[in-house]
Amino acid sequence: MLHIMTIRKAETPVSMEGQILDAARSCVLEFGVRRTTLAEIARRAGVSRPTVYRRWPDIRAVVADLMTREIAAAVPAMDSTRPARAQLVDAACDVAHQISTHPMFVTILKFDQDLFGTYVFDRLGTSQKAGIAIVEATILVGQTEGSVRQGNARHIATMMLLIVQSVVQSARMVRPEIEGDDMLAELRHAIDSYLAPVR
Repeated sequence: MLHIMTIRKAETPVSMEGQILDAARSCVLEFGVRRTTLAEIARRAGVSRPTVYRRWPDIRAVVADLMTREIAAAVPAMDSTRPARAQLVDAACDVAHQISTHPMFVTILKFDQDLFGTYVFDRLGTSQKAGIAIVEATILVGQTEGSVRQGNARHIATMMLLIVQSVVQSARMVRPEIEGDDMLAELRHAIDSYLAPVR
């Protein structure tokens, strides 16, 4: 779920893959996943259909790569000048907020929630694995500096993923009870308390 953000400079031309994923994003926002076709994606991207088919076998594969890209773009890079725990808490809350309010994810969670099923019940996706690895590395730094409690860093990172993922996926369900800034404040407290060294 967490990934290091890559910032594209304005003068850098968009890659063919980026062009196709941009087209897929516009289709999902306009039609939803179920009514999006590879042919329409190709048309909007200005490429031939075989160009899209060679890279992705179906819509679900395109959307999986698109979600990975959008999640990656939502995450700030880690800053070695700040305590690791503070960075992890900020990153978790920032990702939860950005993904929960991201127009594409709002659309998918509302109309095509089953797309997330594989990555909730069966296996980890690319962005989830990358996120665990990055969070694990930051936790190890925090354990060394003393801002993060001791323990299996991989396990702690995986639990952080589950906590943030749950907030993103269930935000609409619990909206009558808690939402917006209040939810983020509770998430901040939960992550900070979970990572804090035992006194």
